[in-house]
Amino acid sequence: MTQPKISKNRISSKAASFTESVIREMTREALKYGAVNLGQGFPDFAAPDDIKQKAIEAIAADHNQYAITWGVKSFRDAIAAKTKWFLGMDVDPETEITVTCGSTEGMIAAMMATVDPGEEVVVFEPFYENYAPDAILSDATPRHVPLYRTDNSFIFDREELRSAFNEKTKGIIICNPNNPTGKVFTRDELEFIADLCKEFDALCFTDEIYEHIIYDLAKNGKRITENDKSEERLITDNRQPTTPHTCMANIEGMRERTVVVNSLSKTYSVTGWRVGYCIAPPDITSAIRKVHDFLTVGAANPLQHAGAYALGLPPSYYDDLQRDYQKKRDFIVPILQNAGFKCDLPDGAYYVMCDISAFGFPNDIEFTKHLIREIGVAVVPGSSFYHDPAMGSQLVRFCFCKKDETLDAAADRLKGLERC
Repeated sequence: MTQPKISKNRISSKAASFTESVIREMTREALKYGAVNLGQGFPDFAAPDDIKQKAIEAIAADHNQYAITWGVKSFRDAIAAKTKWFLGMDVDPETEITVTCGSTEGMIAAMMATVDPGEEVVVFEPFYENYAPDAILSDATPRHVPLYRTDNSFIFDREELRSAFNEKTKGIIICNPNNPTGKVFTRDELEFIADLCKEFDALCFTDEIYEHIIYDLAKNGKRITENDKSEERLITDNRQPTTPHTCMANIEGMRERTVVVNSLSKTYSVTGWRVGYCIAPPDITSAIRKVHDFLTVGAANPLQHAGAYALGLPPSYYDDLQRDYQKKRDFIVPILQNAGFKCDLPDGAYYVMCDISAFGFPNDIEFTKHLIREIGVAVVPGSSFYHDPAMGSQLVRFCFCKKDETLDAAADRLKGLERC
């Protein structure tokens, strides 16, 4: 029997323009070779028992059918209450919140709801690997602006950023605290970005998933927050002062042009639950809800009930979270430095970007293969965070959201690394 001839392209140009996730691939490689996984950013320790119990209770209470498309009311109310406490923002849960299947869906739903073909979206790089495909899938053209590594942080050139904005610019994506660099954008930097957004009538899509993982914020036993309205800053180890978390929506004139994307995943160690949310002005929220409805219908009903409980946890929970992650950061960074990596203490999130030039490998891919297969530690090659792989060819990303024994095992294996 003659087979019909296939003449049309079976794969869309969009899908052909990017690869599968390199980050998730590194987890598969770690499992294949028995490597300690410091690649993909998920905790290998248990989620809090009380949060898990609330999910069990919600399932037992038969919250197992479709929830309201844009989110269970009690969860949206909890998001609004926590946003008021932490950011000082009054958010209407009926018109300004959309519950999504993780922040990943939140970002793409927000972009598909607002961006038209031919418009441009500014993206800092190195970037979380989903952002570039998000721009492509939403028919936007990404404009990349580099973050430059300094002695103790990552910074952007303000003139370069300004030159990326033009009449086609629909928005800018920021991740604050930043994945993969660990950078925390200062208020001054955010105000500069905000001024560009207002000048060019652009939106800001801000990924706030690591908002509670910011380091060196405690001074004299007191947690510094944006609501303190103080200029207190802490300087340690001759590093620049770190700043408390500032949400772009709190910058003057930005509430009406900001989409805040967030999730339960990192703060409550439930990355597999896939429950996130978007906070946006009512007109943008209405558009996001329509896109979200036809993308996924809705997030898991019982997990939203558990999320309502999680968002109501006291401030001490977040203080403990920050303290625990700072301990892990302060353990792993000296280990990496002593092994020959060039890196600094990140100011936020739970990643460390490292320069690998001391090891003499031609690129990050070859080094990553060696590290996984011969040393037994999995990381993410830096090229996956750049539009031009050459820009990240001497970088890798470690994550440290792991049990102490996992970090100890990685530290022991890294002793086998040899510098050139």
